[in-house]
Amino acid sequence: MRTWTLRGTSTSYVVGVPEHGLWAQLVAWGPGSVEMIGTEHFVPRADVEPLEYGVRGVRYTAPVELVVSGPDGSDELRPVFAESSVDASRDVLPGTELVLVFADGVRGVRVGLHYLVVGDAVERWVSVGNDGADELVLHRHDSAAFVVPAGNTIRYLWGEWNSEFEQGSVTLPRGRFVIGSSQGITGHSYSPFLATDGEVAYGVQLAWSGSWEMTADVDTTGLLRIQAGRSSSSLGTRLGPGETWHSPKAVGACSAEGPEGLARVFHAYERGLSRGRTPHVLYNSWFATEFDIRAEHQLELARRAAAIGVETFVVDDGWFVGRSDDTGGLGDWEVDPAKFPDGLDGFITQLRGLGLGFGLWIEPESVSPRSRLAAEHPEWILRTAGREPILIRNQLLLDLSRDEVAEFVWGTLDRLLSAYDISYLKWDANRPRLDSGDVRRDVDGRVVANLYAILDRLRAQYPEVFVEGCAGGGARVDLGMASRVDTLWPSDNTAPLDRLRIQEGFRTGFAPHLMSSWVTDAVGTHDGRERSLDFRFHVAMAGVLGIGADLSRWTDDQLKTAARHIAQYKEFRELIADSNVYGLTHGVQYVGDRRSVVFLWETGDGNVRGTLPHRPRRVPLAGLDPAKNYRVGDDTYPGSYLLQVGIAFDGTTDSLCVVVEALD
Repeated sequence: MRTWTLRGTSTSYVVGVPEHGLWAQLVAWGPGSVEMIGTEHFVPRADVEPLEYGVRGVRYTAPVELVVSGPDGSDELRPVFAESSVDASRDVLPGTELVLVFADGVRGVRVGLHYLVVGDAVERWVSVGNDGADELVLHRHDSAAFVVPAGNTIRYLWGEWNSEFEQGSVTLPRGRFVIGSSQGITGHSYSPFLATDGEVAYGVQLAWSGSWEMTADVDTTGLLRIQAGRSSSSLGTRLGPGETWHSPKAVGACSAEGPEGLARVFHAYERGLSRGRTPHVLYNSWFATEFDIRAEHQLELARRAAAIGVETFVVDDGWFVGRSDDTGGLGDWEVDPAKFPDGLDGFITQLRGLGLGFGLWIEPESVSPRSRLAAEHPEWILRTAGREPILIRNQLLLDLSRDEVAEFVWGTLDRLLSAYDISYLKWDANRPRLDSGDVRRDVDGRVVANLYAILDRLRAQYPEVFVEGCAGGGARVDLGMASRVDTLWPSDNTAPLDRLRIQEGFRTGFAPHLMSSWVTDAVGTHDGRERSLDFRFHVAMAGVLGIGADLSRWTDDQLKTAARHIAQYKEFRELIADSNVYGLTHGVQYVGDRRSVVFLWETGDGNVRGTLPHRPRRVPLAGLDPAKNYRVGDDTYPGSYLLQVGIAFDGTTDSLCVVVEALD
């Protein structure tokens, strides 16, 4: 067997091609190896081997990743190994792409399996080329299948609006577990993330922001295989002669430190996708004003925000003409002069005088039926011929698969960013894509490709603008967006106890620098028990801190509390964005080279301690050097003590933020 070893920072991924050349298969991944013994009787050998990519025609009874049909009605391929970009038996170093090419001479199909190691993450994707004379149709076109050497308990993230990133698990002795989205957007229901439990944890994510599917399959031999890819159109994807189709990336990772170690591998990978910019503390006026935007009222909020240390003021939905509620205005992105009598530039000048940057909300993919844009360009609205488009949240979608629509969206952003001094852009998307349009076109693929192209262009031409991705809460959180925006909005639910659970789920797959989190006055959707302002701030400080409360209603004491927390956050926000994260029994710890930040929360679930004699509660820390000494407040402790005994968390407070600093 010809083998290639892809070297990661601390793990390796070994893939091999047998001498017959009919497929590639996993040899080993991290501490786990895969080897099949015994003789198959009723099925082809490919149906029991740990294939890296299954093709219909090589595999028959086991799951496959690629199904291609031609004009003769056949949907089978038998591609044979043709070449590789790196010689066999050589190590493939990080940053070097390995391509294993398989060719089917009968059909004229070329399949490229692409690999790239980044840190300890393995990026995989596929290219399918049509070298023949006939048009082909791709009926299934997954990015990859990851064979998992150990474990059959599958962890996943599920939810709905206001309840995103709930953690679930299922144990599969045998059989299949499938999650996905058919909404044309990543979706609230499931995240494109599957992982295993256990001392050695494996996980897979998909970098795609349209419709998708992920499947965990445990075969009759007990082997787990995770498939990940874009959803196929009902009529398939057409591939003309000479054309090549490329899948989005699937990213696999493993860790011998269990699920939390796996999360740290994904966090490191995602930090590598980021621009590494220090996040500013922002204030967003939505919860204070909703659509009732008046310049003087906004300035009143801005003065209070600046006084407590906020750095950027964001005007949310309602700043443009025709937007007094959610039934109008989308698509007509002109500043409403009634709301800003001195113009938006005059308003921004006054913000600058307060020392604040300016941010703006926009939802450029949507259109209101009563807007001027809808009247002038009805053909730009995504619809199925002969049918009225589906109205969701009083809005329709522009057909972003059309290049002229993509150019309109870019032109809108370019006009606003060049006309006004905007340093922060909140890009929202408040509805799914349900109208299918002409399914002979790859609408999903073209929409996402144009979305990504606009975001890439935005980053290239306006690199100083900080971009937040939002989608009715957390409906577009995935690796595709993580590589193109600076932060992501996990949920519209900002209530402290609800949000704490949402953020814990978010961090299982996504790094803290992506986690936008606000302090608001919201009462819980699911858990409405009151918590202190300290608690609310500590929850938000565990990500990218923002304020969304109505500051005009806050007391002087509340404003002083806010100023104190914001000042403390500014001292360690770079560490939050670039650290190893460890879950604690009552909180979370962010560990840097010499400092750690510890957040502890009393959720009230077991708060029945009373006044009877009891032992003080202590929380052991993680990630420290047992041989070093650390300062915690005014006290000094050995690292071994903090790791084994921990810090006290027992008293009247319902939350705690502690900075732990190495002295040696």
